[in-house]
Amino acid sequence: MQPLAVIGNLSRDLVDGAPPRVGGAPYWSARALRELGAPALVAVKCADFDRRLLAPPVLALGLPVLWLAAHSTAAFSFHYEGDRREMTVDELGEAWTPEDIRFLGDARWVHVGALARSDFPAETLAELAGGGRQVSFDGQGLVRPARTGPLELDAAYDPEVLRHVSILKLNEEEARVLVGGVDAAALGALGVPEVLVTLGSRGSLVVADGVLEEIGAEPVEGADPTGAGDAFAAAYLAARSDDQAPVAAAHSATELVARLLRS
Repeated sequence: MQPLAVIGNLSRDLVDGAPPRVGGAPYWSARALRELGAPALVAVKCADFDRRLLAPPVLALGLPVLWLAAHSTAAFSFHYEGDRREMTVDELGEAWTPEDIRFLGDARWVHVGALARSDFPAETLAELAGGGRQVSFDGQGLVRPARTGPLELDAAYDPEVLRHVSILKLNEEEARVLVGGVDAAALGALGVPEVLVTLGSRGSLVVADGVLEEIGAEPVEGADPTGAGDAFAAAYLAARSDDQAPVAAAHSATELVARLLRS
């Protein structure tokens, strides 16, 4: 397995009125990588005053963590209705710059856990993809506008972003916002070599080389689905870095997510 990294803003999450807890792709992805025993660097940003809350659960995962300074912490309030999540953006995290990327060292496979469109501009992704890195990107960074308030998705993203992306992870709602559907032609039109679409308890879709494959999943009753998409993306990236083909990697990721949901 080649060196991996997960980068992104941590978030301060309020779920169904419970006390604040850690969130964001770096945390949920790191949980998956720990379960796999995959060596990886976790690079995060949050405001200094939030570290007391957010740092302990991240550090407890046992992976090396790189903390970058930020003036703000992403914050969300949400609740679930079945597989559907209703969300309010309370605060935006800080944007990542090309200068931030120099800390990633020899990581050749990187998952970019964008929480909003402003997190990772095209110039930052261009720097990240330099030197032959394989970049996985969370579609939240395409469809979530950089504003606070009730979350309303749109497709007004910078197309330059996708020029630097090798793997794009979407959920079903994001796919419909971007291309109006989940068929191979629509998803392939995004121009990304591999596109993953998570379908909640129904599994996922993988589009690679113009071919769409459906990946089934066994529902896990009563489990909190928060972070399942991030875990799926990280497990998929780990499998691809270990030379698994896209469909096999999606099956591996599905099995890993099911284990985490049951734990």
